[in-house]
Amino acid sequence: MNILTLNCGSSSVKYTLWEIPGRRRLCNGIVERVGFGDSTIKHYGKRAVSTKCDSPNHDAAIKLMLKFITDMEYGVVKSVSEIDAVGHRVVHGGENFNQSVLIDKEVIEAIEEYSELAPLHNPPNLSGIRASMNQMPDKPNIAVFDTAFFSTIPRHIHTYALPYEWYERYKVRRYGFHGTSHLYVSRRAAALLHRKPSELKMVSLHIGNGVSITAVKEGVAFDHSMGFTPLEGAVMGTRCGDIDPAIPLHMMSRCGFDVEEMSRILNERSGLLGVTGRYVDRRDIIEAAKKGDERCKLAMEMECYRLRKYIGAYAAAMGGVDTIIFTAGVGENQPIYRVKTCEGLEFLGVKI
Repeated sequence: MNILTLNCGSSSVKYTLWEIPGRRRLCNGIVERVGFGDSTIKHYGKRAVSTKCDSPNHDAAIKLMLKFITDMEYGVVKSVSEIDAVGHRVVHGGENFNQSVLIDKEVIEAIEEYSELAPLHNPPNLSGIRASMNQMPDKPNIAVFDTAFFSTIPRHIHTYALPYEWYERYKVRRYGFHGTSHLYVSRRAAALLHRKPSELKMVSLHIGNGVSITAVKEGVAFDHSMGFTPLEGAVMGTRCGDIDPAIPLHMMSRCGFDVEEMSRILNERSGLLGVTGRYVDRRDIIEAAKKGDERCKLAMEMECYRLRKYIGAYAAAMGGVDTIIFTAGVGENQPIYRVKTCEGLEFLGVKI
């Protein structure tokens, strides 16, 4: 059986074709700058190739992807008929889904409903689902929800100190994101340690443009830094993370911002971009900090302090921590972030 997995962003389609059982990766790639007129595809199959292409939308991107997967020179299967099913990463499934599900009309409607809570993610996830169904109408499509992993978070942790009617009527509560990542790395860490997940207390740090921290206790999610939306928690590339809720209200009153403009500021113009004034990419921030840019130095200190604070808080909440996991683009590839985050955690037995 061959399973195609898709992770569709607003301007990208990441894909991998897996042979199951065995979990053998047959090919993978990414279509970038979808909708911008100067798209590119990077495909790693029988041979690697990177080329410019025309992908005005997700439907065109997935059609192009399938062409490369089945290409005689670069592909790994002869035709689309050799793909048995398609799995989609979906960011927000609310309380509706605590496991992966077969996508039907009701599932699509639920994903649409939660798009308001994940406006940067659910809409492109849906675009990928519809494009897949259009290009491969006979294939089953499965939704894998980032929020599902966090269905085990205890009620006293996921409930906000707000009018309880808001939860009953509008389902306002902490959900959690990057769940697929946190689930995988916590299982993988346990395997590397030759321990059962149920024996460990772990803190998993997913550090990319979006940043989230998860406390994993006895193999399941216990607490998480993100909340009702991905805006809460750590300092991120363009998101503010934890702030005094009165600040947006004050600035809306002071500067006349409406709700949509304030949402854009908090989600797209804050975080590291807001502090540095120009950078989102940690590589740029690191280089500028080395050259003496004070705002970039400040941004790094802010981000690493917030990460360290969450590790300490979760260690206290779980009664200790056995394993600290760093994952995603920055967590895996920027050692300075691991070093600066773990400075001061020697009392937990942490040393780099």
